[in-house]
Amino acid sequence: MSLESTADVTIKHNLEQFLVVLSVSLSVATISRVFSWFRQIPYTLLLVIVGLGLGFVDIRLVNLSPELILEIFLPPLLFEAAWNIRWRDLKDNWLPVVLFAVVGVIISIVGIGFALSQFTVLPLATALLVGASLSATDPVSVVALFRELGASKRLTVLMEGESLFNDGVAVVAFLLLVGIPLGVEEFSLSNTIVQFFTFVGIGTGIGCLIGFGISYLTQRFDIPLVEQSLTLVSAYGTYLITEELGGSGVIGVVTVGIILGNFGSRIGMNPRTRLLVSEFWEFLAFFVNSIVFLLIGDQIKFSSLADNLTLIFVSIAAVVVTRLIAIFALGSFSNILTKDKINIKEKTILWWGGLRGSVSIALALSVPNILEGKQDIIDAVFGVVLFTLLVQGLTTKTFLEKLDLIGDQPLRQKFSELLARRVALIRVLDYIDKLDNNPEVDEEFYRYEQSLVTEELKQVKDEIDKLINQYPQLRSLIMEQVRESLLDIEAETYAEFIRAGRLNQKLSPKLQEILTEAEEH
Repeated sequence: MSLESTADVTIKHNLEQFLVVLSVSLSVATISRVFSWFRQIPYTLLLVIVGLGLGFVDIRLVNLSPELILEIFLPPLLFEAAWNIRWRDLKDNWLPVVLFAVVGVIISIVGIGFALSQFTVLPLATALLVGASLSATDPVSVVALFRELGASKRLTVLMEGESLFNDGVAVVAFLLLVGIPLGVEEFSLSNTIVQFFTFVGIGTGIGCLIGFGISYLTQRFDIPLVEQSLTLVSAYGTYLITEELGGSGVIGVVTVGIILGNFGSRIGMNPRTRLLVSEFWEFLAFFVNSIVFLLIGDQIKFSSLADNLTLIFVSIAAVVVTRLIAIFALGSFSNILTKDKINIKEKTILWWGGLRGSVSIALALSVPNILEGKQDIIDAVFGVVLFTLLVQGLTTKTFLEKLDLIGDQPLRQKFSELLARRVALIRVLDYIDKLDNNPEVDEEFYRYEQSLVTEELKQVKDEIDKLINQYPQLRSLIMEQVRESLLDIEAETYAEFIRAGRLNQKLSPKLQEILTEAEEH
């Protein structure tokens, strides 16, 4: 067989494997959303379970390489989370987020590393690599559960904000530690600190440069598909450029996502475009998660895990205990310094909801083959990931219910729908009023349509009044929506002036600053 035909067969085989993975993952993810029984299980966990089943019967879909996760799957997952997190919410909770994401990672690495070196045969340098791999949290399923059940916005921001930044810190820590067991580097606190700030600084700098650059670029035109494409290019481009320049691609993507989601989408995109871009990233995150979590389950080697049960059990215990220490100690310290306190119930959920996933596995798989304990690292990480996904992930809902942390999200969603319906019906009536002057429209038809819409509008208003009387806290939702509309009007006006050539100066939104100052006083 010729070299060319062999290459064709290989390409065909790889394409068929990819299509199988795509079909299975999207089918499972879709089924989990359609049937009520399956909705009790987060779809990411269901995908892991299906992947485990395929691995158990020895059906291997594709070889999962760390480059595949880090360079293809990780940027869109990070960008989507960063795009959707609100800067003002993050700013209000910056202290606990930074403590969990930085100091919490250090506690996890040291705690897990020393536990494994004391109670297993792993040397300390290798054990610290396991700690670095397992210090990155991956709460995709938990955050989705928070939103579905209506957990507080602050709890969601704390969990998601920590995950966004501790991924970057964990990856940087792993890169700093990986050379020690190989004997190519010696640990030096001063050098480690310098390297850490270099990684983070380059990532933040490139992220800011690309984020603000694209933000101002999108002010010059209003083409949704182009603006959508620019966000995709920015996610992958930032990661690749930052890694090439010796920085943290994870930090770079998080930075550009936060800037475009909070600044660029305000000054450069009209509300319709912003909605299209948000829906695009929501689908892309669903698509990528569907593949990643299926492949995680599929890559498990049960025979190897069985040979390292002691190592896995010690790793699980170390992860749970260090997470407990980090969350409760740092949460208490944060409570001393900030007005908004994290109560004991919220700390408990933050502790139990600290799942591990794709980033941890990617780091473990990226350990150089020449390292003697590589398989031990992989087994320990896979064992912990399985435990957190299948035990902690499946019981988090029970924790939320028992701790009475389930909020009023279904009620708020219903109220938001009624508000939207009222606005739509009022606009329909305005249009009908314009038809009154049109001689081509039959007067009876006009009156009949007007009466139908008026009656429906009256029913919607009655429902809104009834809900407000029953639940006065819903008034805050009206104020939030009015404020969002005001910010949209300001940003769209600036963009309109620039597109028309009537303004060259780049203006940042002023209304947000005014409203924030008014709240503080």
